[in-house]
Amino acid sequence: MNDSILKRIAEALERLSPPPAPPTDLSSFPAYHWDGKRLAAVHEFRPLPAELIVGVDRQKADLIENTRRHAAGAAAHDVLLWGARGMGKSALVKSVVAALQDEGFFIALVEAAAGQVTSLPTLFEELAASGRRYILFVDDISFEQNDDGARLLRSLLEGGVEARPNHVRLYVTSNRRNIVERTANDQDEPVNVRDSIDDSLALADRFGLKLGFQYPDQEAYLQMVGAYAGHFDLDWDEAGALAFAHGRGGRSGRVAWHYTVELAGRAGRKI
Repeated sequence: MNDSILKRIAEALERLSPPPAPPTDLSSFPAYHWDGKRLAAVHEFRPLPAELIVGVDRQKADLIENTRRHAAGAAAHDVLLWGARGMGKSALVKSVVAALQDEGFFIALVEAAAGQVTSLPTLFEELAASGRRYILFVDDISFEQNDDGARLLRSLLEGGVEARPNHVRLYVTSNRRNIVERTANDQDEPVNVRDSIDDSLALADRFGLKLGFQYPDQEAYLQMVGAYAGHFDLDWDEAGALAFAHGRGGRSGRVAWHYTVELAGRAGRKI
């Protein structure tokens, strides 16, 4: 068999079994995405400036302080951000990390989908050798009762064999205060009622910092609109902002942002 044939066979085998992808550079990018098997760099990481997220001043201050401690190598909490939809929970996490990066801290955001919880031990292995500080962000997470994912996450947070590395903190958002669903039946079971309730609360209790988000009153909603519109130099009026919210069934940070997008579109502007 001549060399030409051997070369073609080798090339065909390489196409069938491509070499493994090189490891992701964990030192050069501001954010990464975990798909359950590997990390991918996020090249376009441009969250809103933290100062634009208004109406949640206490929550923002607490989150910035906790994240700054972690970025500086000090003790810091894992964080549960819970409550109303559209109130900027996920936007705030990303904005805070970006703000600290601007201050010069060597910290990165790693985002994982809620459905990837069972793969987090593998992710921790990827991050373990890195000297960087990380915020592992899992958005919109919730579990049904007796979900194995909830037990695994609880173990990862505290005391488990595969606990998260010390240079990683877990930030989770959920619409449920306790993450694990509770039903009226919890109160009706005659046997081990307290045990059932304690188990449903145990996961949320593993987070040292819990920040609640509620829907804004009218004044806070208008403050949100004003912050966005002012940043982009857009004209707006209270009546229009309130009518927009009424047409969408209520006020929230997300509605304020959508109104800003509407204003920019009317003005023929990009934001």
